[in-house]
Amino acid sequence: MNVTVARIYVTEGKHVYEKIFKRLHDEHKVNGVTVFRGISGFGRSGEEHSADLLAMSFDLPVIIEFFDNDEKVQAVIQSLNDIVPKCHIMTYAAQLR
Repeated sequence: MNVTVARIYVTEGKHVYEKIFKRLHDEHKVNGVTVFRGISGFGRSGEEHSADLLAMSFDLPVIIEFFDNDEKVQAVIQSLNDIVPKCHIMTYAAQLR
């Protein structure tokens, strides 16, 4: 079965990932969602966000990954434009086996 996978890149600081997760689950009922918390990362600004024992960051990178048929994924992405920063979503084709 062919699907489209979407990856959304945000940071945990403003709890945007919780709003996205809730929409994916409650409103769009996509086939599957996983939230990954990164241990280190940086974006266009170059500002590094990382976890270490001495200075625990609460603004670490978060990736929300979900999949469904392409039409549904595109509709979901459109509905997330109000809370996901521009150029923070990547999609690719995949196959379920």
